[in-house]
Amino acid sequence: MKIKNGLNPWVSVIIPTYNRCWILKEAIDSVLSQKFSDIEIIVVDDGSTDATNELLSTYGDQVTSIFQENKGVSAARNVGISIARGDYIAFLDSDDMWLTEKLSSQHEFYQSHPEAYICQTDEIWIRNGVRVNPKNRHKKPSGMIFEDQKKSF
Repeated sequence: MKIKNGLNPWVSVIIPTYNRCWILKEAIDSVLSQKFSDIEIIVVDDGSTDATNELLSTYGDQVTSIFQENKGVSAARNVGISIARGDYIAFLDSDDMWLTEKLSSQHEFYQSHPEAYICQTDEIWIRNGVRVNPKNRHKKPSGMIFEDQKKSF
């Protein structure tokens, strides 16, 4: 991935994984296919016993990979965050994929909304090859999402 002037990337993409070699390539390739390229990719292998390590070795320096004993997805994300160099952090689950414009859209959003703390995108759910609609309980909040949190502390 290209990094502007040798400086830190704009975003660090962190992909935790555990025994998902069968689908991990699609996740990584969806990041490598982004129209926005000022990124680094960090895959944290959370103790996989499948061929994940062999798959990761095929990416060379396009992907930073870390292996840890199985500690769970949150611990894996935290390890990724600890070595991330990007100005922003983006999480991608190892069984998900991004559309090619995802990061460029978010970059544009931050350029026009520098006061924003977080930017999240909608998702398309496909189960067994069929698009399904998420339920209302999966709807993401929008606006100043931290305002309600302040009241509860």
